[in-house]
Amino acid sequence: MDGSTSTDESTGDVPRRVRLRVPPLLGAAVLMAMSAAGPGFITQTASFTVLYGASFACAVVVSMLIDIAVQLNVWRILGISGQRAQDLASKVFPGAGQILSAFVVLGAIVFNIGNVAGAGLGLHDLLGIDPRIGTAISGCLAIAIFLGKSVFTAVDRVMVVLGLVKIGLIVALVAVTAPPVGEAVIGTVDPQGLPFLPILTLIGGTVGGFITYSGAHRLIDSGITGARNVSRINSGALTGILVACILRIVLFLGFFGVVATGVHLANPNDAAGSSFLAAFGPVGLHLFGLVFWAAGMTSTIGNSYTTATFLRSYAAPIRRHMNRTVIVLIALATVVFVAAGQTPQSMLVFAGAINGLVLPIGLAIILWVALRRRDLIERYRYPTVLLTAGIAAWLFTAYAAVVSLTSIGSIFH
Repeated sequence: MDGSTSTDESTGDVPRRVRLRVPPLLGAAVLMAMSAAGPGFITQTASFTVLYGASFACAVVVSMLIDIAVQLNVWRILGISGQRAQDLASKVFPGAGQILSAFVVLGAIVFNIGNVAGAGLGLHDLLGIDPRIGTAISGCLAIAIFLGKSVFTAVDRVMVVLGLVKIGLIVALVAVTAPPVGEAVIGTVDPQGLPFLPILTLIGGTVGGFITYSGAHRLIDSGITGARNVSRINSGALTGILVACILRIVLFLGFFGVVATGVHLANPNDAAGSSFLAAFGPVGLHLFGLVFWAAGMTSTIGNSYTTATFLRSYAAPIRRHMNRTVIVLIALATVVFVAAGQTPQSMLVFAGAINGLVLPIGLAIILWVALRRRDLIERYRYPTVLLTAGIAAWLFTAYAAVVSLTSIGSIFH
């Protein structure tokens, strides 16, 4: 009786549009999970699986355990406090927020060039177009998402759809290759010849840098904060972790299924694309192109959005025009790649080393809040088990940071 037009579906008088509605909590979870599964992650997983076979399953499982410990703590502390990582850090230690932001933003901007380039390479495999043109098209599509008024709604829908495409095609790869799961299980508990480097690389690529905070910052922007929302915050974190873990497992199993057959890969330098080609035949390269494009797009969107949430604390214009800031970041990455034709390797190495520092620094501040600054989290009584897991993860990532710093020297050789 409010004067609005209502229509019974059986009459067919007014067609109704079916829209994909994504709850904000799910949107935050998917943003975190899909940001972690970019082109670099897919390439690393394929390459290391070819090198180490079933033993690489151990690296996958270790990265998942670190991810669980880190994300559950990050989501809970930031969610209860209602403050983004850099703002909370500034309240704990003067200048800590600026240092954390500098590391996150620097690494994210460099890696975003690789993300949008990955999307361009995906379109090259999918449609056969020039990678630079594919990158330009992908960059424009990502920018278009942030031109509308309901940006969060658009981002959530795109991330869910592209995530489903990515997971669906990888599951198809597993179904076709039928990997020997028993060997993978043995490799998990008894890895042979697996060095520490693949584990560090996988952790840095799936929970390091901006990825650590993408889901939690999206959660805060959704207004789901405070101790009264702990159960919802935890549910969102667990959902994101579950999606990310499923993606890691099926991606490894898909590539391992190809490796276990002993098939000769058409291009050893492109283990991921060659695996799809071996599994599906000529159409496999096009399917891989779709997977790689989806991975590049989701990581570009997640990277640019999270970077903007860090920059907003230091400039009023950015706070007022977040959409435009994200657009500038996407455009910058796109233009740099189109102009250079490649992502400078030295920049990626440097950004990787910087990202290695982000995780232990940020996690240390977050755990300190749980230990000594409960005034910042509404005097919430923090679970001992969760705190213990977080400290264990911090010790591991701190050691990893020391190791990753040695890679900086390779830039100058």
